[in-house]
Amino acid sequence: MKKVLVIGSQGYLGSLLTSFLSSNQISCLGIDTGFFAEGKLTEPDPVTTIKKDAREVGVKDIKGFDAVILLAGISNDPFGHMTSEQIYDPTRDYAINIAKICKDNGIQFIYPSSCSVYGASSTSQFLTESSKVNPQTPYSLNKVQVENELLKLVDDNFSPISLRLGTVYGISPRIRFDVVINMLCGLGLTTGKVTLNSNGKAWRPHLHIEDVCRAIKCSLDWNPSNGKLNIFNVGNDSDNYQIIDIAKLIHSEIEGSQLTYLGKDQKDNEYIKDRKIQDGVDTRTYKVSFEKIYNELPGFTCKWNVESGIKDLISQLKSIGLTNQSFNRREFYRLQQIEFLHSSNQIDDDLFWLKS
Repeated sequence: MKKVLVIGSQGYLGSLLTSFLSSNQISCLGIDTGFFAEGKLTEPDPVTTIKKDAREVGVKDIKGFDAVILLAGISNDPFGHMTSEQIYDPTRDYAINIAKICKDNGIQFIYPSSCSVYGASSTSQFLTESSKVNPQTPYSLNKVQVENELLKLVDDNFSPISLRLGTVYGISPRIRFDVVINMLCGLGLTTGKVTLNSNGKAWRPHLHIEDVCRAIKCSLDWNPSNGKLNIFNVGNDSDNYQIIDIAKLIHSEIEGSQLTYLGKDQKDNEYIKDRKIQDGVDTRTYKVSFEKIYNELPGFTCKWNVESGIKDLISQLKSIGLTNQSFNRREFYRLQQIEFLHSSNQIDDDLFWLKS
């Protein structure tokens, strides 16, 4: 049985991925610092997890595994008084440190990146893995930096995989409601309003969380030795949508809901505001081609598309009995949870836990 180390196992993706891999006869051990461990919508399947910051992961933690999947990272911008360098330089450094350990010990390394590296582009073209990147946020720049550093490590004995994920959505035991489809579905069900925090004209590729798990499983099965950094956009060409059309789909699925916009002076839920959007315009807009992954990653296909995924998510949230109180739990919003841990003196300026 293949042994896999999942670093960041208690996040949105990690909580589902460990269960998915275990059900496919892959043995998983988790490492997680625990920032989001208590943010449970449902009870996660048990997986042995070591509480440790990714910056402290060393050779002893990694040796003996067949593969490492590095999910740990900071996934929102920005944090109050802290600079982007304070936040993101450490994530770049530990990603490369872990990759070097994998290289030195003959261990496969899989890095979930993001299609947000494409940033802003002409929406008349579909961007491929060879297109110029144009990151618009420190988060996206960080993904580009890690990929660039991974390129320097590549040789005949080390062929890492970088999966540039579309905007992920779908149910997970530790859900995020600060991603667009999850947020709009949650708003529609709990408030009766599908509220956009921009004009909705930006394009994005959207990707079901289960299809992320499939891409990672196929990457583990493939385990290339081609002396390349194997970069794949992960998603479906047909799932490139403008945000307004996503909102309309969700509105049509939730009977009695209204389609609304977040006004500048509205005192709406602080969690649904995006600090990167100014005057209702989201400059991050891109369409992505997914031809390469279907041609080159053996066995990969997406089970879900946006329409079927939205229907399933709404159905699952209804069956769970999502309430306004649970939808507004701070733990389901990455930026607010980190800021709370910092302001309540549970973590320091470097995002290390403070000893009680």
